[in-house]
Amino acid sequence: MTDSEQLIETLDARVRRRDSRRAFFTGALGAAAAAATLSGAAQAQTVTPTPTPTPTFTEVDVLNFALNLEYLEANYYAFAVTGSGLAAADISGAIGTAGAATGGRAVGFKDPIVQQYAQEIYQDELAHVRFLRAQFTTSSLLAQPAIDLGTSATGAFSTAARRAGLVADGVAFDPYASDENFLLGAYLFEDVGVTAYKGAAPALINSKIYLEAAAGILAVEAYHAAIIRSVLYRKGLQTPSLQLIEATTAISRVRDTLDGNPTENLVRGIGPVDDSGLATGTIVDNGVTLDVSNIAPLNSNGIAFSRTPLQVLNIVYLNQAAVTSGGFFPAGVNGNIKTSAASA
Repeated sequence: MTDSEQLIETLDARVRRRDSRRAFFTGALGAAAAAATLSGAAQAQTVTPTPTPTPTFTEVDVLNFALNLEYLEANYYAFAVTGSGLAAADISGAIGTAGAATGGRAVGFKDPIVQQYAQEIYQDELAHVRFLRAQFTTSSLLAQPAIDLGTSATGAFSTAARRAGLVADGVAFDPYASDENFLLGAYLFEDVGVTAYKGAAPALINSKIYLEAAAGILAVEAYHAAIIRSVLYRKGLQTPSLQLIEATTAISRVRDTLDGNPTENLVRGIGPVDDSGLATGTIVDNGVTLDVSNIAPLNSNGIAFSRTPLQVLNIVYLNQAAVTSGGFFPAGVNGNIKTSAASA
């Protein structure tokens, strides 16, 4: 048995064990969440260049906002792994304008490790969608909005890639064309998911049940982000001509520009930015300067930074202005949190 076959067998066993644990956790937490109130009010703080009124959202609003993001991520991995988006039973709802996820296709994976990771993350994101949907009654369930996951030169992926300088004007970026392109598409989403859940957590403090659930999903999103970042870093070191490390830095700069001015300085000689790619930085330890990777973007206290829901919308709409649609959500997200921040 080759090393790759042994690793794949190990990962398969890990997935089976994880699925068993998830079934127990979801059942217990779902029962507790069903008994919890959905009515507490919370403040969603925005960080914008100019003072604006701070909107007030309920815990239901925050959970619905999270569900929009999970629809986006789960569909991306569903297309990459299966060639199709999520099933109708996982996207229907009575709230909002229902739409389809379009434009995606299966990735012809060449690296069995990347394929195995993609399959695992797909199952995790699908579980997140189903968990969040289970917290609502049929009449209060949020429908999936229209999602653009296509490869058109004017589509969301190509627009993001063009702003990062990965493709020229009029040229399409296809995240399904190769393992490396798929990883860059995943990189665009996964880091945002981590910062989104961390930023949303304060709005869920009134309900410890929902805060615990959000923390659990945040942890999984962080695992996913670390997997994607680690694989991109390894491939970037092994094949410098692919310029994968440089690509992550460019994507991070676009995200940092879209969501407003930096608020935290990063260590490792990379600041001042919030978002940062995989480019090697430096630290000084006992007078010795060391080159280190940047797998985990964090501040000087070793803490991941946050994005408000409105800043997250800036990124998925691919717009610094206060708008209600664009980018990956051409008709906007569903729910009460739908307008991005004025981050220009």
